[in-house]
Amino acid sequence: MIYPIIKFGDPVLEKPAAPITVFDGELRKLVEDMFESMYAAHGVGLAAPQIGISKRVAVVDVTFKEDPGAKIVLINPRVVHSEGRQTSSEGCLSLPEFRENVTRPAKVTVEAQDLEGNTIAVTGEELLARALVHETDHLNGKLYISHISALKRDMMKRKIRKLMKQGEW
Repeated sequence: MIYPIIKFGDPVLEKPAAPITVFDGELRKLVEDMFESMYAAHGVGLAAPQIGISKRVAVVDVTFKEDPGAKIVLINPRVVHSEGRQTSSEGCLSLPEFRENVTRPAKVTVEAQDLEGNTIAVTGEELLARALVHETDHLNGKLYISHISALKRDMMKRKIRKLMKQGEW
């Protein structure tokens, strides 16, 4: 099932998501639907709050279907190590049409659980590092715009309010 992507302005995006405690068929179905929804929206990462579900689940595939082995499922993730810095243009499915330069760690390790509840560690560099941190931020109720200047953030919010008034958001 393809879920619609929740856009900035919905409160679900700005509150920490609930931890996953039950690892069952319902969770597997959610993860399957999340990958389907992410691909349909042409994204490389998706957090459950972005489809209106406040649970600590995220999916990532920086190859965008090119390598089935590159699909990553993160349940209850947390960044346990980061190093270096990289600044690059970043976007978000919940903020369509907007992109800004964001500084993120160049390399990160995220500790999470897999679909069976086993602890896993995922280390990524460059785009994968950016995606891991971006999706973990979503689960903590933060969007990438919290990492840009207040001036740029305010300009973006003004544009979004204008789009909302026009019924285009």
